[in-house]
Amino acid sequence: MNNFNNLVKDTNRGELVQRIVPALCGICLGFFLLLGVGFADAHLIHNAAHDARHAHSFPCH
Repeated sequence: MNNFNNLVKDTNRGELVQRIVPALCGICLGFFLLLGVGFADAHLIHNAAHDARHAHSFPCH
């Protein structure tokens, strides 16, 4: 019975890791984007968004 309890605990821990790792990666990416946009030159951000819109054939003018 003790082996079964250890198996259940290990399975739950594995599921928890599978949820936490992507969440932490998303949080880190969000902070990176937020700080990157926050400290970038406004003209640089405009040009990047403008080029991305043209790359996806989305009219912006």
